[in-house]
Amino acid sequence: MTAAADAGDAAKCPYFVVRDPEAVRDVLHRPADFSPANALVAVTPLEGPALRVLQRAGFALPPVLASNDTGTHGGIRKVVAGFFTPATVAAMEPRIRELAREAAVKAGEQLARTGTVDLVQAVAAFPPAVVMLELLGLPVRDLADLKRWGLDSMELFWGWPGAERQLELAHSAAEFYIWLRRLVAESMAAPGRNLFKALAEHGLSRTEMSSLGYFLLIAGQETTTQLISTTLFRLLEGGEPVGWKEAASDAGARSVVRHVLATESSVPTWRRVAAHDTNLGGDLIPAGTELLLELSGNRITANPNHITARHGPETPLPPDAGRGHSAGLVFGSGIHRCLGAKLAELEAAVIVREAAAALPGIRLHDPDPAWIRLLSFQAPRTVTVVAGQG
Repeated sequence: MTAAADAGDAAKCPYFVVRDPEAVRDVLHRPADFSPANALVAVTPLEGPALRVLQRAGFALPPVLASNDTGTHGGIRKVVAGFFTPATVAAMEPRIRELAREAAVKAGEQLARTGTVDLVQAVAAFPPAVVMLELLGLPVRDLADLKRWGLDSMELFWGWPGAERQLELAHSAAEFYIWLRRLVAESMAAPGRNLFKALAEHGLSRTEMSSLGYFLLIAGQETTTQLISTTLFRLLEGGEPVGWKEAASDAGARSVVRHVLATESSVPTWRRVAAHDTNLGGDLIPAGTELLLELSGNRITANPNHITARHGPETPLPPDAGRGHSAGLVFGSGIHRCLGAKLAELEAAVIVREAAAALPGIRLHDPDPAWIRLLSFQAPRTVTVVAGQG
């Protein structure tokens, strides 16, 4: 654990950073002491013009799931968990493989036609979004918009946008929220089972359902896209224990995905806030202290005016820490552990496997792409490849 040493450091890093895995686990298992209330709060406070854009759209995010520290959390989580049961996830595997193969074939066709292809857009971006919508019983549409909204909202809530960029992102977030409210209303009258009907039956208001859906439809697919993107990039870079050829097998793909989860997760950090004066590992944590928990493979290089740049936790996770996630922290722990953990790992392994099988011999065209570097999210923005020589 580390805290800012003086006022200058505090201006750079407003968080009490918790790096030790056992201390992180302790925080996550003490929700009465360390509340999730700040988990979805904008890292950069929203300024007036951006706030007015959101207000005009009726934008509201009451705490429902990830940031809910009240007694209602357990019941709501149970409803959502019903869409992510082990049996449901396992039953999705053929569909995931179908989508992955289609995407990989199209990537190969584009490579043959143009000489290059970006694997982020070609194979990583859209299958997770389709799977998420189908699994939740929601219509599969507006996928390009959903991907754009997701990235913009991540930057708005977990980035350091200046006033002008903040305003652009707020317009995107408002557009997404209006779309989502319409989807909630439409789902109430739709036949069959879907997430929003189930939540309405549990007693949630449409505003609460929109709040839950706002972050679920981002986290449920964009973080998986980012995991796949990082895995593909590191495989092709050649630094992983499994090579591109070996990744074309189920065992090889699962192995490399677990390695990336343990060493360079797409969600390397998460936040909590001290609900009252408490202790952690011998340190006194005053009420209101915001904690930044390092989950796995934090390589965030953030804006130095807001948070000190770091390159990995002081106490690194062992190489197999993410294996099976029984002891690892990559998907969190405790009552707020990621509900889509098994689905994300399955999707990533299948999509990586199908890409490696369909695109033998490819190599990186751009070995130094731009990266998404937000407080709690990281991944290469592109993984552009060309056909191998010979």
